[in-house]
Amino acid sequence: MKYTFLPHTNIRVSKICLGTMTWGRQNSEEQAHEQMNYAVDQGVNFFDTAEMYPIPPKKELYAVTEEFIGNWLKKTKKREEIVLATKIAGRADFTKHIRATGFDKEAIISAVDASLERLQTDYIDLYQLHWPERNTNYFGQRGYNADVADLWEDNIHQILETLRDLVEAGKIRYVGLSNETPWGTMRFLEESKVHRMLPRMITIQNPYSLLNRLFEVGLSEVSMREKIGLLAYSPMAFGVLSGKYLGGVQPRKARLTLFPTYSRYSSETATEATKKYQALAGEHGLSLAQMALAFVNTRAFLTSNIIGATTMEQLKENIESIDVELSGELLEGIEEIHSTIPNPAP
Repeated sequence: MKYTFLPHTNIRVSKICLGTMTWGRQNSEEQAHEQMNYAVDQGVNFFDTAEMYPIPPKKELYAVTEEFIGNWLKKTKKREEIVLATKIAGRADFTKHIRATGFDKEAIISAVDASLERLQTDYIDLYQLHWPERNTNYFGQRGYNADVADLWEDNIHQILETLRDLVEAGKIRYVGLSNETPWGTMRFLEESKVHRMLPRMITIQNPYSLLNRLFEVGLSEVSMREKIGLLAYSPMAFGVLSGKYLGGVQPRKARLTLFPTYSRYSSETATEATKKYQALAGEHGLSLAQMALAFVNTRAFLTSNIIGATTMEQLKENIESIDVELSGELLEGIEEIHSTIPNPAP
């Protein structure tokens, strides 16, 4: 395994992070525990979850993923070996079954306390805002629609004050963003620069893959200059970058077979790009999945690459990507494809 540090901290994390959003929906608790055991044996010490998981969200399964992790931590007594990240859900139509969502003081405090109880721990290493409260472009929306009514009032100072209080109480150690834009990221960073007693956002968890390199437009410069590390999610583009859906195949129990509305990475142009990437990987003796993950691992702004799997075979291949070295010729081939079909998925 290879390791990095969470920016501005002495917390050493594996460059492969174990994602958990299928646990409780596509994976049983027994399977989740098997994945955690194997990942830790391979040197993975960084787990990422969220109160909203599993995905797609469902009232009856709310926060089951955190409960699975909490039971594993209690059983194995490995809390001190794990860097644990979770997230608070924002307001949305699909989160109405969750406690009073949003980022007001009471909501943040109650969300943290509930996550701590489910995770059976006294502290969370990295606490993230899952997505912005304001109207902006995230979850596959390419552009910002200024015409959409937005009742949001700037509450970033108040959010950071609440998070500061939770840090001081020892309930969370550090804070991060997710699904954020360059404007939002800089707004949070500037607030903590001006008011130095407020906590600084140290990571941003956004999508990044061969099919979606939009992080490179604006946010990569913010990441490098401000030292706010990317936690890349969907590096396999919902499994599309395994190549298993090519030719119209719908594998049994596969994510997009079960949940076809998750079509963010399934457009005609995305499929065309996937075919080209698969051919390139084959020319260099790699599987498409290995190449896709290894590419993300090469990025200078990356802190950790969040992998997810529903089978142990997938998990093993994903973790092994940390040892895959991409040649200069292969990287040039990736850039050539990217130049002709840039960011086919938002």
